Amino acid sequence: MNWLVSEAWAQSGNGGGGGPGLLLSLIPFLLIFAVFYFLLILPQQKRQKQLKEMLDQLKKGDKVVTASGIWGTITNIGKHTVTLQIADNTKIKMQREHIARVRTEEDE
Repeated sequence: MNWLVSEAWAQSGNGGGGGPGLLLSLIPFLLIFAVFYFLLILPQQKRQKQLKEMLDQLKKGDKVVTASGIWGTITNIGKHTVTLQIADNTKIKMQREHIARVRTEEDE
């Protein structure tokens, strides 16, 4: 009976350690994470940083486009809100974060 136990220990190899097999099984997960980071996470962080800088640089008189597609000119800027003139006698107040971009001369 004792010889069965010694055979079982002999078949287990190095005594039960994962060794290179564990490392090789983690490599695909690390590669997937690296691909997601460089293709999805990093570009999104860059876009968020650019949007924050654009929102911080808004000033009275800027012509902007909102996230919903409304074109207007900034007439008043608060800490969290902006007032847009969208027609001669029409002004709307909205959150600053809903400004999508500043219009350029090419947009006209």
